[in-house]
Amino acid sequence: MKAVEEKALSSGLPQKRYYRQRAHSNPIADHSFTYPAHPSDFNWSTLYPHISSNEEVKFADIGCGYGGFLVTLGEMYPSVYSIGLEIRVKVSDYVMDRITALREIHPNAYTNIACIRTNAMKYLPNFFYKGQLEKIFFLYPDPHFKRAKHKWRIINQALLSEYAYVLKAGGMVYIMTDVEDLYSWILYHLERHPLYEKVGEKEIASDPLTPKLYQSSEEGAKVVRNKGQHFLTVFKRI
Repeated sequence: MKAVEEKALSSGLPQKRYYRQRAHSNPIADHSFTYPAHPSDFNWSTLYPHISSNEEVKFADIGCGYGGFLVTLGEMYPSVYSIGLEIRVKVSDYVMDRITALREIHPNAYTNIACIRTNAMKYLPNFFYKGQLEKIFFLYPDPHFKRAKHKWRIINQALLSEYAYVLKAGGMVYIMTDVEDLYSWILYHLERHPLYEKVGEKEIASDPLTPKLYQSSEEGAKVVRNKGQHFLTVFKRI
């Protein structure tokens, strides 16, 4: 907790200015990650103090950024374990410190959320069993505008198969972006993948999570402040 105390506001929460990092990270590059050889090798109790041996993480916020939406998940679903996955070192450090501080400020709360620094494009099957997850979120993913970098995008046919592997039948994939070109790219790949079907507008509108997708995350809040556009789609694992 010393790091949190040194980087804290009067509220007890860490300050983002101590954790600033470049917005982009190359997910294809070799980073230094620690990951289990098999999901059974990972000790989730190191992240969730009250998790039992027969409980599993059910929600995954991939590219969780500074953790705003992850905190919202913890508040909305106190009985569900949610994990944030973030590739950037300082950003993931911030989320971890933020959760530690929240647990100290609010005893017995926020024990159902945690963050791991990892590359979700490579290591999801190392952490999650087949059909384990109920919801996966991709909120404001890096658009990687240059054509040469489209291979870095978090959604493509091969990766969708990996996401389908860790999703249970009927599990949901939520995607929000403010980049229309990326939205078109995502729709193209999802609509052509045999393991997903698009969720109807009425079902999306009635989902209690839908309003939170717009500005619970820091990136979403920035888009709202700048009066930018939002492009939302939700698909279901067949």
